[in-house]
Amino acid sequence: MILEIRTYRLKPGTRDEFVRVMREEAVPLLAKFGLSVVDCGPSLVDEDGHEEAYLIRSFATLEQRDEQEEAFYSSREWHEGPREGILSRIETYHTIVLEQTALAPLVC
Repeated sequence: MILEIRTYRLKPGTRDEFVRVMREEAVPLLAKFGLSVVDCGPSLVDEDGHEEAYLIRSFATLEQRDEQEEAFYSSREWHEGPREGILSRIETYHTIVLEQTALAPLVC
């Protein structure tokens, strides 16, 4: 399984509404397009005083991730739906994609 972890540094004062739009509008739309959201929400800690949030999604393969993201982000539903409510509140974001292996003790 492939996990994608996306973190968002948000514009000041926008976190609550960002999380609301993400949970109430974007996540249901992602699900409609077959994207599996593991979790999303506000960070419990503000790095350097910045408001932050996260989105974690899972995919069977990297190819599936590419195909589903292309279909979703090019869709009319995204562009006419929650897109502006999400993007207008983001200062920057960072994405990490990793392969989840069977649960075992971690050695880093």
